[in-house]
Amino acid sequence: MKYYLIAGEASGDLHGSNLVKQLHSKDARAEIRCWGGDLMAAAGAEVVKHYRDLAFMGFAEVVKNLPVILRNIRFCKEDILAWKPDVLVLIDYPGFNLRIASWAKEQGLKVVFYISPQVWAWKEKRVIRMKQCIDKMLCILPFEKTYYKERWNWDVDYVGHPLVEVVNEALAQYTPAPDRVKTIALLPGSRKQEISRKLPVMLEVAAHFPGYRFVVAMAPGQEEAFYTPFLQPYSNVAAVRNQTYSLLLQSDAALVTSGTATLETALLGIPEIVCYKGNNISYQIAKRLIRIKYISLVNLIMDKPVVKELIQHELTTANLVKELQSLLTDEQKRAVLKKDYADLKTLLSKEGNASERAAAIIYDFVTG
Repeated sequence: MKYYLIAGEASGDLHGSNLVKQLHSKDARAEIRCWGGDLMAAAGAEVVKHYRDLAFMGFAEVVKNLPVILRNIRFCKEDILAWKPDVLVLIDYPGFNLRIASWAKEQGLKVVFYISPQVWAWKEKRVIRMKQCIDKMLCILPFEKTYYKERWNWDVDYVGHPLVEVVNEALAQYTPAPDRVKTIALLPGSRKQEISRKLPVMLEVAAHFPGYRFVVAMAPGQEEAFYTPFLQPYSNVAAVRNQTYSLLLQSDAALVTSGTATLETALLGIPEIVCYKGNNISYQIAKRLIRIKYISLVNLIMDKPVVKELIQHELTTANLVKELQSLLTDEQKRAVLKKDYADLKTLLSKEGNASERAAAIIYDFVTG
């Protein structure tokens, strides 16, 4: 069978690579062509467009690069038609992939969407078109199956979360250091704007915990020189690159920017405080558009406040110090958190290996 996969970001490359491995396992004659990255290539897929050429964030950047984006869409359509795949598998990246899904359905192609867009948070009306152009929706959050069925009468498949298998592999490979230093991990995000807003507040906490080493996880896309001015005033602060899991596993707690990293931290079993601070105007607009009770995936999935969220004006040094002190010293709180983390992991893995289940559904769909 011929599988055409499209992943437009680093996370899509990671989850796509595990899907590629499982597709090869299910289908010994699988031919896989993709938009992705180095991980998908290493897994055995032919990469025709790297995700580095696709990542345009923010309205201004999208407008500036609109000719490039339109060329990419045109090339994508031409390449799909020329290759004639048996199925098109779209991995997250909804801005681009939903557009391709709509076109692909018009061409009579079988379309699978892996990792649902977060329509339950905003732009909900996209579901109307999604139902028309997506043959199989594979979800990775447990509440999404119920959401689609009850609100839209759409039967989708919940496969579990692919991060569980990634985290389990990291846990299996990790060996604790015998001389471990008490450590607090700082994960301030990946983009300059969000790092510049949150990292200074996080760093001020270091002065209140002289017995701890604070370590910043630098984003792959940012130069070390960008972080230097932030870190210089603090004697107990260091930074690492491409070692986020290793850093978290040797940490006593973590201050984490809202996003996928909050879920990764929880699955690794590390106590955390979730941090968010954005442009005030953007935040006020988002607050009115986005319909969710929590900002972290951990709390959203568990549908309760498992981890503390400090959002916008609540994200202050004083609040961080107070919450971090509580996390480090309150044994009862840590025990409750440990149990909630275990329940979270069980909930996300009860369907088995997410990539294996997704591959099985795709293969059965194509061959059935």
